[in-house]
Amino acid sequence: MPKVLISDKLSAAAVQIFKDRGIDVDFQPDLGKDKDKLAEVIAQYDGLAIRSATKVTEKILANATNLKVIGRAGIGVDNVDREAASKKGVIVMNTPFGNMITTAEHAIAMMFAVARQIPEASASTHAGKWEKSKFMGVELTGKTLGVIGAGNIGGIVCDRARGLKMKVVAYDPFLSHEKADKMGVAKVELDELLQRADFITLHVPLTDQTRNILSRENLEKTKKGVRIINCARGGLVDEEALADLLKSGHVAGAAFDVFAQEPATENPLFDLPNVVCTPHLGAATSEAQENVALQVAEQMSDYLLTGAVTNALNMPSVTAEEAKVMGPWIKLSEHLGSFIGQMTDEPIKAINILYDGIVSEMNLAALNCAVISGIMKRANPDVNMVSAPVIAAERGIQISTTNQEQSGVFEGYVKVTVVTSKFERSIAGTVFSDGKPRFIQIKGINIDAEIGNHMLYTTNEDVPGIIGTLGQTMGENNVNIANFTLGRSAAKGEAIALLYVDEAVPAAVLDKLKSTGMFQQVKTLEFDVA
Repeated sequence: MPKVLISDKLSAAAVQIFKDRGIDVDFQPDLGKDKDKLAEVIAQYDGLAIRSATKVTEKILANATNLKVIGRAGIGVDNVDREAASKKGVIVMNTPFGNMITTAEHAIAMMFAVARQIPEASASTHAGKWEKSKFMGVELTGKTLGVIGAGNIGGIVCDRARGLKMKVVAYDPFLSHEKADKMGVAKVELDELLQRADFITLHVPLTDQTRNILSRENLEKTKKGVRIINCARGGLVDEEALADLLKSGHVAGAAFDVFAQEPATENPLFDLPNVVCTPHLGAATSEAQENVALQVAEQMSDYLLTGAVTNALNMPSVTAEEAKVMGPWIKLSEHLGSFIGQMTDEPIKAINILYDGIVSEMNLAALNCAVISGIMKRANPDVNMVSAPVIAAERGIQISTTNQEQSGVFEGYVKVTVVTSKFERSIAGTVFSDGKPRFIQIKGINIDAEIGNHMLYTTNEDVPGIIGTLGQTMGENNVNIANFTLGRSAAKGEAIALLYVDEAVPAAVLDKLKSTGMFQQVKTLEFDVA
């Protein structure tokens, strides 16, 4: 039974989902604050469910010997060392859709608040003052809203803003003009947005490309009297520069829910007039917290029980339906990669993968990960579908894929070719109707080989006596042959044999085969066949 640790405050309904799905769950909502204790116990768990309080560091991951998945109830995963998790082979999931509406609504609320100076007016009135003329606001109707990042949350903000009769311009490199037209917004470059917008709201993740996207230089390009709203991520705006421009009057107001340093006990924006600040409340509604908690529990359960991957940040997603259909093809892809990995001693420069027929319509990104994982396991037995692509990239291995319509007698097949400085080596396989993977071609030679845990591979010149020698040698040394497959390029040309045996072939038996002088290559292979 998989075991999951919940180290942050998640709803009781999420705990119950794990239990109902047959997963052993350990609910310790305050454990995430104690990094040393978490590092001490993390090895016991297959899954870790968190919110923002738990910091999953490289040190914690180093101790996570059994961890397979981290589920973040929410969007941001700044508190997870994703690179270390990927190298460790741990899937990192989030729940990007559970709090979209809540966060978008908070951005709209913050825009209203700064437009009408509501917090200051409220504080003044609570203090017994009646300063009606002091808090002159501006309407949103007819104003131009600049949206930086028009994805899930930004798209909802665009929709709500249009409902308020605002003009909306959006900067998003991934937004097509066709999608922008459907959304009813104008797609513009960043400089144009800065020059046109009366209000600017940010809805992008914090990356190397977006960090300080509103730098001092860019803030100085904005229209005088602009108001800035950030409910996305701290670090997107140069807060000191914004404070200076607020003091000078160039920026008329700002509303921030997120800050470069959190918890934010001090900040350049604090105590400035017409600056609205909230303590990272974007997702803080009862509906959103319930949604993300339920989603993360379902996603983690699906992965641990069925292999389905949803909203993973370091691995292609695979639905439960895909997992059922693709399971044998993923296993085949691993076997193909494993064969080549075990046969290749030279540093690999490139991996080329061909998908033919029905398999070409599947989730190729996941299949690629399986192939790469199979290849890499010889050098690193702990590698998996998450960590393998990271290791391949670190080694500078080029990965390419080709997909094509059915081109032969098989409904579909996968062919893997590796390129080194000295040679190219290829192998192809398919999945039969019984769901069992088979090797169908090695080095361009057609075969039909069942795959077993222990196999013996030989190459030789196509001459009489090979079958007898192999059979006699195996028999004399009590090695039982479960399946025997032969293939050749042409009569008296290159030939191969692939034997599926019941146990690993001892080194002494390999030496006997080599001593005959009949074989160019004799190699034992091991496959993880469930």
